[in-house]
Amino acid sequence: MLHTTQLYQHVPETRWPIVYSPRYNITFMGLEKLHPFDAGKWGKVINFLKEEKLLSDSMLVEAREASEEDLLVVHTRRYLNELKFLFERVEGISRATIIDLDAHQGNGHERDFMDDKRVYIMDVYNRHIYPGDRFAKQAIRRKVELEWGTEDDEYLDKVERNIQKSLQEHLPDVVVYNAGTDILEGDRLGGLSISPAGIVKRDELVFRMVRGRHVPILMVTSGGYQKRTARIIADSILNLFGLGLIGPESPSISAQNSDTPLLPPAVP
Repeated sequence: MLHTTQLYQHVPETRWPIVYSPRYNITFMGLEKLHPFDAGKWGKVINFLKEEKLLSDSMLVEAREASEEDLLVVHTRRYLNELKFLFERVEGISRATIIDLDAHQGNGHERDFMDDKRVYIMDVYNRHIYPGDRFAKQAIRRKVELEWGTEDDEYLDKVERNIQKSLQEHLPDVVVYNAGTDILEGDRLGGLSISPAGIVKRDELVFRMVRGRHVPILMVTSGGYQKRTARIIADSILNLFGLGLIGPESPSISAQNSDTPLLPPAVP
């Protein structure tokens, strides 16, 4: 029987491709302050972008809450089956790539898509930290394992070279980019040593290479266990906007390296 849903909605061109809801910011009687993850960082990111005059509330897209019937449709298949749902519901989507640059191995989506040849997974992670899921690693088509304390130059070189190879091996209809900030120097759970400027440059590399091939990209901000990550995420979005990689379509986007400064001098 055909399932009807209210999840899909027309998004006016005046809205930015930034999905946000205040409900993303988790609070529970102040106990969230005791957790290493900053559960309110998404609201902080939006506030930073508002302060920079990049966004207003009327420009954001707020996702609709899934009903119980919607969730049952998804979870009658394997857990976290959203991309397969995407294959079935969105015309023209038959191949997807996951670029996972969170500091941890993405064993959840790797197990989900273990035998699905439509999904190509590239995962760059600290080889010494959780989860170390050997079985899930079988699903990774391009695996880049990093050592403790990996720094900007080595990291960015490996990210750039391996994204280029990934897109050559499997040109997708859509890229899902896991832009974790737990790679930041000083993150005790991530164990890497990437500078704030390095994170901004990393996101630029991903967008430049994917958009340069005219492939849609969905960026999700995941891990990041320091309070300063919200400012870094906001700076990265400002940089992507300043370079024409998000927002109104740029007439020409190069996939090559850019000497453009990491951050635009000003945002109108």
